[in-house]
Amino acid sequence: MSHPITHRVLLLSLSFMLIAPFVPAQALEATSAGATPIEALRTWLAQPATARPALEDQPFAQIPVSKAQADQARTMLWADHTAQIHTTREAEWKNEAMTVANHTLKWKHRHFGTKPKDGWNLYLSMHGGGGAPTAVNDQQWENQIKLYQPKDSLYIAPRAPTDTWNLWHESHIDVLYNRLIEDAIVLGDVNPNRIYIMGYSAGGDGVYQLAPRMADRLAAAAMMAGHPNDASPLGLRNIGFTIHVGALDDGYNRNKVAREWQQKLDALLQSDPTGYAHLVQLHEGRSHWMNLEDKVAVDWMAGFTRNPIPEKVVWKQSSTTHDSFYWLAMPAGSTRAGQLAVAKRKGQDIEIENTEDVKTLIIRLNDAMLDLDKPVTITRKDAVLFKGIAPRTLRQIESSLSQHGDPFLVFDASIPVIVGP
Repeated sequence: MSHPITHRVLLLSLSFMLIAPFVPAQALEATSAGATPIEALRTWLAQPATARPALEDQPFAQIPVSKAQADQARTMLWADHTAQIHTTREAEWKNEAMTVANHTLKWKHRHFGTKPKDGWNLYLSMHGGGGAPTAVNDQQWENQIKLYQPKDSLYIAPRAPTDTWNLWHESHIDVLYNRLIEDAIVLGDVNPNRIYIMGYSAGGDGVYQLAPRMADRLAAAAMMAGHPNDASPLGLRNIGFTIHVGALDDGYNRNKVAREWQQKLDALLQSDPTGYAHLVQLHEGRSHWMNLEDKVAVDWMAGFTRNPIPEKVVWKQSSTTHDSFYWLAMPAGSTRAGQLAVAKRKGQDIEIENTEDVKTLIIRLNDAMLDLDKPVTITRKDAVLFKGIAPRTLRQIESSLSQHGDPFLVFDASIPVIVGP
């Protein structure tokens, strides 16, 4: 009796018109030997984490699986992920300090209200200061933990790892924040779809920069009394973004730049009415300190819940690049500042609307987005780049889970397409 997986592979080979994922011969041999991918995964997980070979290199992880098998694998891999977080990171969570690549992020926290059934709302609140002596930045940190009291939240005020002028938007911040969010989801019982960032002065500088490049982790962001420097608002399409600046705050032209960003966001909303939700408020009679009038931003942000798989994604790479953004990705080593990718989905169809300086774009898919048992079509300017079945594999599930440690940013399949020279 032939194995159903073999039939599936034969059907896949017939359905791919332009690009067909490669299933290694040894993967098919492993299946025919009798072990299903789930059984092989269970054996792999039974090994000590430090002794496991890379899952992406295992033949069974490259075999197409059914939706039921993919769901089972997600559950197994998430349980293993949470167990590993508990084993390896409980100390840093308890000590409120983590070190990655010689940079240490410390934080203070407070809880407010009652934990919602889906987990705490998480607010990351960044202090001011910047290019100042350590004692000044420490004082600003001590002040930040006292400023706001978001409802039903875990409120965290981190201490920037450096005392540089750009202390909240150097490249190590993205790495540290991703790890902090991973920890908070598992160890802090945080709802991954209700994560917010905010910051004052130099912390506001950080919000201008971090919110567009980390929008796929956020529901909304609030910028208080900062300056964007070279940030672009394009990546803000799918989150709420609010700006609060004193109308008299002319230091570094913060008030003038806030008005410019209001115009930019208004124009983006006008051209894309289902995105770019924003509120910009210049507080009359206030200079750099707004006397806490800016706290209205907290309740405004709370009105937003993240959609991790939005129908349209606008991805603009900043000077700190990322390999993925929502359901788009680029091959490791291919990212550069200034790249742009715009894509939308409807039903089984993915349309790449625009790209700049991108050669290969990876479309990541799961069954919450479309039906992976049916053909998927990817087009760009009426040209069909792919048409066929996008196979679910354990490799893709584990890869996306390990990238962010976020149960809502797990993808079962991925299709690379060539979009540029």
